[in-house]
Amino acid sequence: MKIATFNITGMHCASCVVKSEKSLKKVAGVAEASVNLPLKLATVTFDETKASEHDLHQAVRSIGYDVAAKENHSEHGNHPDAGGSHLHHQEMSAARARAWQAMVLAVPVAIIGMAGLNFGQALYGYALSVWLVGIVSFYIILYIGRQFHLGMLKEIRHLSPGMDTLISMGTLAALFYSIWAMIISKNEFYFETGAIITALILLGKFFEARSTGQASAAIAKLLELGAKTAHLIENGAEREVPIEQVKAGDILLVKPGEKIPVDGQVVKGQSSIDESMLTGESLPVDKKVGDDVFGATININGALEMRATKVGADTVLAQIVKLVSDAQTKKAPIQKLADKISGIFVPIVLVIAVVTAAIWYLTTGDISQAFINAVAVLVIACPCALGLATPTAIMVGTGLGAERGILIKNGESLEKGKKIDVMIFDKTGTLTVGKPTVTNVVPIGASDEATVLRLGASLEKLSEHPLAQAVVKAAHAKSLSLLEVHEFQNLAGKGVQGRVEENVLVIGSPRLMKELNISIAESEDKIMALESEAKTVVALGRDNQVIGLIAIADTIKPDAKEAIAALGKQGITTAMITGDNQRTAEAIARQLGISQVLSEVLPQDKANEVKKLQSLGKKVAFIGDGINDAPALAQADLGIAMGTGTDIAMEAGNIVLVKGSPLKAVEALALSRLTFKTIKQNLFWAFAYNIAAVPLAALGFLNPMIASGAMAFSSTSVVLNSLRIKKRAKAPLPS
Repeated sequence: MKIATFNITGMHCASCVVKSEKSLKKVAGVAEASVNLPLKLATVTFDETKASEHDLHQAVRSIGYDVAAKENHSEHGNHPDAGGSHLHHQEMSAARARAWQAMVLAVPVAIIGMAGLNFGQALYGYALSVWLVGIVSFYIILYIGRQFHLGMLKEIRHLSPGMDTLISMGTLAALFYSIWAMIISKNEFYFETGAIITALILLGKFFEARSTGQASAAIAKLLELGAKTAHLIENGAEREVPIEQVKAGDILLVKPGEKIPVDGQVVKGQSSIDESMLTGESLPVDKKVGDDVFGATININGALEMRATKVGADTVLAQIVKLVSDAQTKKAPIQKLADKISGIFVPIVLVIAVVTAAIWYLTTGDISQAFINAVAVLVIACPCALGLATPTAIMVGTGLGAERGILIKNGESLEKGKKIDVMIFDKTGTLTVGKPTVTNVVPIGASDEATVLRLGASLEKLSEHPLAQAVVKAAHAKSLSLLEVHEFQNLAGKGVQGRVEENVLVIGSPRLMKELNISIAESEDKIMALESEAKTVVALGRDNQVIGLIAIADTIKPDAKEAIAALGKQGITTAMITGDNQRTAEAIARQLGISQVLSEVLPQDKANEVKKLQSLGKKVAFIGDGINDAPALAQADLGIAMGTGTDIAMEAGNIVLVKGSPLKAVEALALSRLTFKTIKQNLFWAFAYNIAAVPLAALGFLNPMIASGAMAFSSTSVVLNSLRIKKRAKAPLPS
């Protein structure tokens, strides 16, 4: 079996996805076909002996879509590159241009037509204003709105009439009836009706296009993280080579401040590595000979020689890219309720219109009356309200969310947010601040807190280690003056030492104290107590005696505990996931009131933990802020990214919390429920209006003018109901 991926152009809704998948699955030899709307990407598994990629492309073209020119795929694995993002940008720009052009022209036409304004010199029996309205409407309906008419032709050709068919027939009916009325010298014109319908629905299409994902940007940014070159050592000489030329087994030099080029193993040197982009943990990891290192992590302070073990598509970064791509591609798009019902509704309306015309003509012999009533059926059934039902509610809901620091990417996210069972929190940067902070200064013996902190910070000011910087920051916060240090020495991975005012000082881990024969017996109970609270403890020694302890931790965000409690009241189960050790993770969980803890979890396993819960039928939300969270954010039913985190996490998430507050996640779920409830109300009333009004039109109780007025009222009621979201949410959102 072979897997082919290619971009499809021309898709604009969930029904397009369904049609594309059905067409691809009909090709002989195709085992599986999945089409992703935000990425405009088709992923097809097929038997090469029975079908070719050309056959797949033809299947897509046969239903009216097209296949984009072949894009190059990166050596990091099978995924869409920036081409998908570029394609989406082009389509969104075109939708914006059509929408605004139609709206600018339709507004004056609506004012003139609906107000019955007559001005200008008469031409062939009609005022210039009538001709102006007719010509502009003709341009809006036939040219700017041509996508609906072309869509109708495709739908009819494949015997699957949908929303395009109703929109096209309704607008064309209004247009051609008005032209016919001018020919027979009648004064009932509905030019502006077709123009307004076209403009409003084009506006809705633009908002839909704008909200359909920038998911491909997440993958593009992931790829940018990797090193572009590496220092290859051959025969004792060093030379810089492109990353693509690195092979497994090569010996590479990594200088301080550089990215690790590929996955490998340290063969010479010691250093601290910032692995936060993979693990999400803020503290660097000490590396020595024999330890594994990973591509795109950052070497902080020591030169390393490493042997490449995994390159290209085998690296951890490449696997994360693949996981994000797979999770996004395999998600079946939610087919909108309006699209589902329109599959039945549209053919019925068309039949009713034809039957109406036939019965009226047979019973009255008046072709004009028959045509008027048939047009009334089409005009009143034209799904303007249906087209507005979802986008207006989404516009109001997402706008309100933005005001409150909650960025909701699309309507699908709102739908998912209303039925979450489990919320999984990443620890670092989500429940915690994400930066090491001094929490305790414990003097030992005759020393005091200020002395311990001043001496410790004086030593640490010469170190670039994040723990050292936390100590210095704490001293500055207390306005302590730091002392001059002589004979400074960095004890790689363990601590630092130097001479201050004739005293030899050393600061580092309790293990370092033991190695230097500095007794910590008097401090062991205090060290254990602090470590049980998920704090990292460094000891300060002076002249072979420990004079103080400094505890450093990643502190919990102020509103994290309140957020966990609020979710519990809603019946949502909470869990915490982290790459940190079990003791630290459990200590944080106890403080927050979280009972379910998943510790020492690798990046790829975060997504697997989400899958496990989904396999049990749970609807899972995942909230995180790191690059390592991207696969889990994409895999979850609802991905919530912290705006204070990485760009990639924000791209992969469905919802972004600008202020990085866990409590905003609770508010986001409440806003989702409120907005989706409004969407359902809108759709109900839009369909109820059609069901009630179509029979009245068919029986002759509604002429096209009244029908267009009723249609306008239907649309207005949908918009007003959507605006109620703001009114109902002035108070704190319901939980």
